[in-house]
Formats: sequence, structure tokens, C-alpha cells
Amino acid sequence: MTDTSASPVTSGATSDTTSDTTSDETSAAAPPAPLRVAVLGAGGRMGRQTVAALDAADDLRVVARLGRGDDLAALLAAVDRPDVVVDFTVPDVTLAHVLTCVAARVHVVVGTTGWDDAALDRVRAALADAPGTGVVVAPNFALSAVLTMHVAALAAPWFESVEVVELHHPDKLDAPSGTARHTAAAIAAARAAAGVGPSPDATVHATDGARGADVDGVRVHAVRLRGLVAHEEVLLGNPGEQLTIRTDTFDRSSFMPGVLLAVRQVGSRPGLTVGLEHLLGLVP
Repeated sequence: MTDTSASPVTSGATSDTTSDTTSDETSAAAPPAPLRVAVLGAGGRMGRQTVAALDAADDLRVVARLGRGDDLAALLAAVDRPDVVVDFTVPDVTLAHVLTCVAARVHVVVGTTGWDDAALDRVRAALADAPGTGVVVAPNFALSAVLTMHVAALAAPWFESVEVVELHHPDKLDAPSGTARHTAAAIAAARAAAGVGPSPDATVHATDGARGADVDGVRVHAVRLRGLVAHEEVLLGNPGEQLTIRTDTFDRSSFMPGVLLAVRQVGSRPGLTVGLEHLLGLVP
């Protein structure tokens, strides 16, 4: 259900010629109005957590909470429309949501996973007709996960073998996870740039799926188990040594600093940004 009960942000000031306001008070700049934010999928686990985090931030204001069946286009056409839309829905609908927002020139932060290159290319094409509009697609908002991906890409060229294992709760809809795909792609790119070949693998006979998914030449294994939230291991091996890089998310509150960072920065990043590492200054 749409919730637009928050009153519109107003601007401007009234003057009182009889006031004895001091010159210092008169010249003081008014604080900037909070960014107006709408949350799609507000009734879901991540949506509820996001709404609570936004409500606790002085510089951000939730102006709409949308769920299944609510009219996003009507919200974006309103006079008091949001500055930023945050999408935590499902892979089947998130691309349509992003394209609708871009057409209305409203910035978007996307935490829904399941994106592929074709979908990202459609967003890039839409953004070409919406100059100044920003879209941030983040496979993971947890700072530990983003740093894991970054360190794994740095380490990968120095090891003969590398594989990725991701572990999530069984209600997750996509496998491998967007984080694992992003990790594997970054590892593959780093190894290719360094001229490192594929990991050795003498497997000739294997049961279907036993060696995991192949993401740009990097094997990715997905575990679904009740009790887990979100976890990832990157295993790197050389003769006589192994490096394990692991991130564990025990509560969805760990995603919120990254979500708020993206909401605050998306308006200053026109075009498509994939990955929170760009906002953290880890990569250009």
C-alpha cells in the first residue's frame, strides 16, 4: 500500500518587518531540505529495515512506501515526488521500476539482485536520454562484503587457483547471488589484466552442477541453508598455501550504512554506477 502521509517539504521564509532579529540571525543560511525518498518493497525485510534507517536520518525523509500493486508512475508524476527511489523488490520487476524512474528523471538506488549485462545495458541506454539522472546498482551494501570483493580482486592475480562460495538463507530467489557474481567478475578481470590463466582443474567426469557455476571462468558455488543470512568465502590457493577471505552478515542492519551512503550520493553521480566500491573511493 502506498503511504504518502508525510507532508511535502516546503521552502522559503516569511519576513516580519517589525522583528528585531539580529543581523547574524538574518544572514544565517537555512539548513538544506531533507532528501525526499520513496521505498519500493517497503513491506519486505530489507524494505522495512531501510524505512527505519531513513526515518532515523535527519537529512533524509521517507515520503512514500510502496508495495505490490502500488502506482509508481503516479507517484513520480506528482508535484511532491521523491528525489530518490530505493528499490528492494524482486528481480522480475526491478528493471521496469528503474526504467520508469529514469524516464521521470528521478534518481534510483537498487539493492535487488539478479541483474545481468543485458539489463544493465538497457539502463545505460535509458540514462543516455536522461542527463543528470543517477542510478546506483549495488550487489551488496554491507561494507565488509564490498571490502571482501575489493581485496579478492587485488589478491587473485597472485594465486594459481581461486573459487567463490556464497551461503544464504533458502528464501533467496537467485543463485549464485549478485554479490558472488560481482566478486567473480572482478576476480576474472583482475586475472585477465595480469595475464593469469584459468584455475587448473583436471575434472573429467562430474555430476551436473558439482563444480558450481562458471562466472567469467571463475567457479562459484551456492549454498542455501536455514539459519544463514548472507555470507561469502573467496578461496585462493598456491602450492603450499591458501588464503581465505570471508564476510559474514548476521543482521540486515549491516546493510544500512551503505544504503544511506548511496541515497546521499546518487544525485551527484549521473549515469549508471554498479557497486558500492565506487562510492567508497576504492575504485574510480
